[in-house]
Amino acid sequence: MRVLAVDPGLTRCGVGVVDAVRTGRRASMVAVGVVRTPATDPVQARLLAISEGLEQWLDAHRPDVVAVERVFAQSNVRSVMGTAQAAGLVLVAAARRGLPVAMHTPSEVKAAVTGSGTADKAQVTAMVTRILGLDAPPRPADAADALALALCHLWRGGASTRLEAAAHAALVTGRRNGYAEAVRAARAVAPPRR
Repeated sequence: MRVLAVDPGLTRCGVGVVDAVRTGRRASMVAVGVVRTPATDPVQARLLAISEGLEQWLDAHRPDVVAVERVFAQSNVRSVMGTAQAAGLVLVAAARRGLPVAMHTPSEVKAAVTGSGTADKAQVTAMVTRILGLDAPPRPADAADALALALCHLWRGGASTRLEAAAHAALVTGRRNGYAEAVRAARAVAPPRR
């Protein structure tokens, strides 16, 4: 399974692509980067640039699923608005392609890769570097966060994504015991080991 994960932001939108290797037991990085927009540009121009950048990533890497960091409330409303707007662009781009979308909270992502939902950015980056066997930590932090999000989805969201996809396929084809078959198919893939 190939996951394209996005750590949304208006100035920097981290994007990471990870493949599950050996039926989900290991993961390998395919690509990582950041879609940037100048803070001096008007919001509509920035959103357009993010949208175009995300479309390029989706076209280039053809993921099976898109994972997005869930926007959470902060005291800085301006920051939350920009993050929510960027996250919305990801959802629209995935929907256009019929791709399933999963949303994970920041603490869920941190817990998945470090074992602690309160880990700091340095700990997350160090674990992403180690888990993916990278020669150097991904920079900036938004890129590392996107890879962490992709890993989180592979480890915590993969079975539900497979179940939803298989159930939808069974519904479309009209197979009688489609949901039961989908459950068996989702459970057939061994849970990942780190």
